[in-house]
Amino acid sequence: MNEYINLTLENIESEHICCAIGDKKHQKGVDCKKEWIKEKLKDGHVFRKLNARGKIFIEYEPIETAWVPICGKNYEYIYCLWVAGSFKGKGIGKELLEYAIRDSKEKGMSGLCTLTSKKKKPFIGEKKFFEHYGFKVVDSIKDYELLVLQFDNNEVPKFNDHARNMKIDNDEFTVYYSPECPYVEYEVQELTEYAKNNHVKLNFIKIDTLDKAKNAPCIFNNWANFYKGEFISNTILNANSFEKLIKE
Repeated sequence: MNEYINLTLENIESEHICCAIGDKKHQKGVDCKKEWIKEKLKDGHVFRKLNARGKIFIEYEPIETAWVPICGKNYEYIYCLWVAGSFKGKGIGKELLEYAIRDSKEKGMSGLCTLTSKKKKPFIGEKKFFEHYGFKVVDSIKDYELLVLQFDNNEVPKFNDHARNMKIDNDEFTVYYSPECPYVEYEVQELTEYAKNNHVKLNFIKIDTLDKAKNAPCIFNNWANFYKGEFISNTILNANSFEKLIKE
């Protein structure tokens, strides 16, 4: 039987958070992520992981306090469900999602929702996996879709109007980011140095409050790229991928 751990204020300092395990360059990002989780636990944030050294976890919280531009009442929002490497194909993802479903029902929630896409994108949930458990598309913005699993007849969540813009009033390359992902802090630093050394205009806008997240100008999970005022991707960039992108 698989053993799982839910992060709490009592164990978070001694437990890893699955991503960026043992990679010292991402330690600042890990620390920022842990501090973010500590603050979010009071909102009902759940981070549940397999008791093993690997990227195996689910993370969710009530939609009212979730740092995403989605509005709704009495639903849980799944930020991430990740089972990587040799742990795939062993039913762990099933167990993690089924736990979230049971937990949500026990809390009297109306259902769960999550962000997916028509075509597979990095850092976005696998649509077919969620559909297998009864999740259905209830809203969409371009290739991105909001999937919902309903328990009752309560109104389903939807993307906020601001998220439908997918545009900003700035032609320079602009990155929106938040501390939700431990990989982010290092890449912001790396891109900042690259831009400085290569005399490239690059703007960063940090999503560090619930209000900013709810009013993001695009779909948003932890990172969003804009160029010439248009949303181009949700891919977390490093210096090499950024250089390749701006040369295309």
